[in-house]
Amino acid sequence: MSNRITTKLQEGKKLLSIYFTAGYPALNDTVKIIEDLEKNGVDMIEIGLPFSDPLADGPTIQESSTAALKNGMTTEILFKQLKDIRKSVSIPLIIMGYFNPMLQYGVEAFCKKCQEIGIDGLILPDLPLDVYQDEYEETFKKYGLLNVFLITPQTSDERIQQIDNASNGFIYMVSSASVTGSKSGFGQEQENYFERIANMKLKNPQIVGFGIKDEETFKQATKTAKGAIIGSAFIKHLTASGVHSIAEFVKTIR
Repeated sequence: MSNRITTKLQEGKKLLSIYFTAGYPALNDTVKIIEDLEKNGVDMIEIGLPFSDPLADGPTIQESSTAALKNGMTTEILFKQLKDIRKSVSIPLIIMGYFNPMLQYGVEAFCKKCQEIGIDGLILPDLPLDVYQDEYEETFKKYGLLNVFLITPQTSDERIQQIDNASNGFIYMVSSASVTGSKSGFGQEQENYFERIANMKLKNPQIVGFGIKDEETFKQATKTAKGAIIGSAFIKHLTASGVHSIAEFVKTIR
């Protein structure tokens, strides 16, 4: 069975993926945000499952997580909100979150629910590769879910090869974000890192995340990578302009 993510990755264009926190700005905004993102040409969506201790997130996403939890968002509510999502949305949907809520829900029950709803993959920054392979890989595969691993400029070539071998979709390439507020986008250090990864000729395409906020940084990030993920900049836009202004945000990227 082909996965929507692998099908999407075969398209010739550079992919734009958007991350948002489920249950933010308001508890019931989740479905509208997903539908509007697809309507406006976004290729893939990462739905953030808020967690009380989000180690891998910057302040903007942390604040949106805290607000979503205060709004009452839970794993159960998210699954209820998404139960009919495939009646209106056809692009790949990925849940990004932390392993703890998944463990509390029950790993197999969580994966089964994802399959029922039509979720295509998971990004769990705190689930180590070896633990995944030893304990959970079979379950993910059983329910047709791709597990997306992260690499950073500090990840060794050997580790990157291991991640590439264990992956069946794309690799999430953390850029180590550009300097906050800088107008020039990514610095030489990031450019060198993008080149280094491109030269490794990995079997899985890479999608760059962290530090992408506008057309310029999107183009820079996708010069050698297959696509880019925008999170914090989109959440800032939702905070400032609300859920009815998604079209204008996507227009600023491409």
